[in-house]
Amino acid sequence: MAQTLWNIDTTHTGIHFSVRHMVVAKVRGSFQKFSGTLTLDEKDPTASSVSVSIETASIHSGVEQRDNHLRSPDFFDAAKFPAITFQSTKVEKASGDGLRVTGNLTIRDITREVVLEAEQLGVAKDPWGNTKAAFEAKTSIHRSDFGLTWNQALEAGGVLVGEKIEIALEVQAAKAQATEQAA
Repeated sequence: MAQTLWNIDTTHTGIHFSVRHMVVAKVRGSFQKFSGTLTLDEKDPTASSVSVSIETASIHSGVEQRDNHLRSPDFFDAAKFPAITFQSTKVEKASGDGLRVTGNLTIRDITREVVLEAEQLGVAKDPWGNTKAAFEAKTSIHRSDFGLTWNQALEAGGVLVGEKIEIALEVQAAKAQATEQAA
């Protein structure tokens, strides 16, 4: 089977998250520095894989004080745990053009299996002749599963930071090379 290596185009990719704040609102943010590859098999998408590394300290929510708190030992402890990683373990076809990508997500050296609901949006050539592929994916995690347990009780009830983190990815990847894999 022929597999093609694709490098994530970091200038056209977004790794976004949102979490409930004070029970009623949402805080949104993203990670600004990351790298990764996809190995795609067009004839058999289930033979594909993805690997991503995110610089923890690159978290950005638009508020410097909050970002510094998120980098601190209360949350990501970016000095001690400089990377968040994802390595796929299985790709399955889902309804329509969808894919279900199962893999190991590691945050603070704690690894948990997560499932991304993904879709390949298409393949096109850019104005410079490079072949690009686009994907969207989403999942949610519980932050306490990864040791992210800091919180503060609210006087009116509830807590300052929600447990469920919604993750949304918009990925553009550039075709690197084709490799022949023995069956």
